[in-house]
Amino acid sequence: MGLLKGLKDSISRATDRLFSETEPKRIGIYGPPNAGKTTLANRIARDWTGDAVGTESRIPHETRRARRKENVEIERNGKTVTIDIVDTPGVTTKVDYEEFTDDMDKDDAVRRSREATEGVAEAMHWLREDVDGVIYVLDSAEDPITQVNTMLIGIIESRDLPVLIFANKIDLDESSVKRIEDAFPQHQTVPLSAKEGDNMDEVYDNIAEYFG
Repeated sequence: MGLLKGLKDSISRATDRLFSETEPKRIGIYGPPNAGKTTLANRIARDWTGDAVGTESRIPHETRRARRKENVEIERNGKTVTIDIVDTPGVTTKVDYEEFTDDMDKDDAVRRSREATEGVAEAMHWLREDVDGVIYVLDSAEDPITQVNTMLIGIIESRDLPVLIFANKIDLDESSVKRIEDAFPQHQTVPLSAKEGDNMDEVYDNIAEYFG
C-alpha cells in the first residue's frame, strides 16, 4: 500500500507540474477606480484576439464584476505566451453613492454603489485565491501614494506574485511616470497610454518576460 500511495503521489505531482506549465496564466488587472484598467484590458484583447473585454466609461466603477478573457496569445521575439486576462473592479476603501448622482438618479446611484462594493470584495477574492500574476494600473496624473495602493501592493508582495506596474495616461499633460517609479521602486514600471495605444510594444515585451 505504501508503494502504491507513493506512486499515486508521484503521478499527482507530475500532473500538477504539467498543468502549471501548460495552462494559461491568470493575470489580474488591478488598481484604483478610473485608472484605465478596462481600457488596457480591451486594448490587449483587441490587439491579440479582436474582441473587447468590457465597457469603458469616465464614471467610476463601470466595472463592478470581474471579467475574464481566456487564451490571449501574445507573440514577442519569436515566442508565444498565453494568458487569461482578468479585468477586476477598481478597489477603494469606500464607495459613496453621491459620487454617481451627477450622472444618474439616486436609485441608480445607490444600486451602482452597492454593486461596486460587492465588486471590491470579488476583486480581493481573486487576488488572494485565483491569479498567477498582477498588472497593477495607476493613473500617472494622480498621486500613487494612497492607502489602497499601499495595501494592494503589500498583499501582492505577500503572495509572492509577479507584478508589473503600468503608469497609464501618459498622454495627459500632468502625467508623471517618475512619481510612480519613486513610490514603488522595487517593481518594474512601464509607461503607456492604453487609450491612445502609446508604448504598447514595451507593454507586450514586459508581459511576455514576466508572465511567459
